Amino acid sequence: MAGEPLLLPIDIDPEPVDEKLTAWGGAALLVQAIRSMDVPGSTARHIQIKQRQRGLTEAEYVESLIVLQALGGDCVDDLNCLREDAGLPEVLGYAPPSPEAARKFLNHFHQEALIEQAQQALALERSSYIPEESAPLAGLGAVNRDMIGILGQRCPEQRIATVDLDSTILESWKQQAQRTYEGCTGYQPMLALWAELDVVLADEFRDGNVPAIQEPRRVAQRAFAALPETVREYYFRGDSACYEHHLLTWLRDEQREQGPQGRIGFAVSVPMHAPLREEIEATAEERWKPYGEDAGAVKECAVLNYYPEEQPENRYREPLRYIGIRVRRTQRDLFDRRREVLYLVVATNLWDWEPKRLLEWQREKAGSIEAVHDVLKNELGGGVLPSKRFGVDAAWFRLAVLTHNVLSGLKRLALPPELLRARPKRLRFLIFTTPGRLVEHARRTRLRVVGSWSRFTNWLPAIRLLPAPNHA
Repeated sequence: MAGEPLLLPIDIDPEPVDEKLTAWGGAALLVQAIRSMDVPGSTARHIQIKQRQRGLTEAEYVESLIVLQALGGDCVDDLNCLREDAGLPEVLGYAPPSPEAARKFLNHFHQEALIEQAQQALALERSSYIPEESAPLAGLGAVNRDMIGILGQRCPEQRIATVDLDSTILESWKQQAQRTYEGCTGYQPMLALWAELDVVLADEFRDGNVPAIQEPRRVAQRAFAALPETVREYYFRGDSACYEHHLLTWLRDEQREQGPQGRIGFAVSVPMHAPLREEIEATAEERWKPYGEDAGAVKECAVLNYYPEEQPENRYREPLRYIGIRVRRTQRDLFDRRREVLYLVVATNLWDWEPKRLLEWQREKAGSIEAVHDVLKNELGGGVLPSKRFGVDAAWFRLAVLTHNVLSGLKRLALPPELLRARPKRLRFLIFTTPGRLVEHARRTRLRVVGSWSRFTNWLPAIRLLPAPNHA
């Protein structure tokens, strides 16, 4: 009612401010990182979609969609929020695309003929298939490999690469989504992570009914091929889906095709089966050594005398080493005595590692690639698929991967050490959502950001640590 005092200690002026303000002044650092890692230049080299020169370029579309996901947008319609910000187009140098234009751009990543081709080539005993990637989608993968190469050049001291391979489930209720092993419908992309740098080396978008054990070697090959030449030691970790003949044979072959030459040390979980369980239960008690203990269980490990019959191509190679894990509950189950003891097994070619150290190292995968799955699905846009078309969703998910890698590069190259493990929401709170004002001075646009002791203040040092890419 008129005359009543406001609850706020200020007056609200309904007149709009006649200045260029932005709620995302900190996005300038994000854009600097994208361009320093040559994402626009690489996009221009690898993706050719547009037939006309009008409108935004492919590089501007890709950059806009990475900025969208980094700032918290998880659907194409959120581009309207970027377009409504008066200052963000000044930071980018162009206006972000409309949702309709972005959808038309993403539609180019889908080719129905590739889906039909994969369906026709499907073996009679199979119900799942993995279609080949379209040229634009493969181009996005090349952009990611170029960016990893630049990160490798700028982090030459990182000479060890541990590749973690794992799949995740993206729930979806679209008519095209297939049923997953968990019973829900959706998709099951596979990722390979460079654990030391926290960057995704390769990804493959898959239907939900494609089991993780189906052709994991092709993703592993892409991952190792993406590693820079500065890497000198190679390792691999995986769950039981990686205990697959073609993948293990490729890892064991030191003259392998489509990968680095020499040794790749690996450890993968092994699916339990009757002969293996019999071998574990027959292991002498004195061979079991303490592995860990908590309030509910005692964990022990032992090297098993298990040497399964080898395929002809592996018959004369060093055998694999099998390490068993025995988990004994401290309190017995009244209704199900089978749950009192749990057995797990890991297969490895690292014979000189202590069993406890190797198991702890292999279990670190849960804190690396599984954390990336969570970030892609819940803090970037990877969990909200925009289309009924398979290729469009694959491109959107790969853009989420590119966004994650840009943020990892930004943290490692330009931000303080305490932010190295910061998740995207933390970077938004501290940096990207810093308000700013754009002013014209001496024929140049300057961004003035709000300064505060409690938020990020190292703007100029961070910018200088993200130089222009070197194409020499």
